[in-house]
Amino acid sequence: MTVTLETDHLGFLLDARSWSRDWCLSIADQQRLSLTDQDLAIVESLREFYFEYDLSPAMRPLVRHLKGRFGPDVGNSIFLMQRFGESPARMLALLAGLPKPKNCL
Repeated sequence: MTVTLETDHLGFLLDARSWSRDWCLSIADQQRLSLTDQDLAIVESLREFYFEYDLSPAMRPLVRHLKGRFGPDVGNSIFLMQRFGESPARMLALLAGLPKPKNCL
């Protein structure tokens, strides 16, 4: 299933409020990621963070946030890199429909 929304040249949504779970799953499919319920909860948590702080977090604040929300097994960079590749903050922002985090390649 492909859901089309307006994005920038890197594929990040231009309007984070237009995000939907179907769009997230479509992007995950394009990235060859199979998302678990926990992964979707992480994405939702990242969206809550963004709308509370108006910030798409880079790696350190992302890890800190996820550790507080899900505990140390999820809130650590090794777990996130294993699940979401070498740039988890960037991939999670993409999946969550948020702007690309600053300082992420």
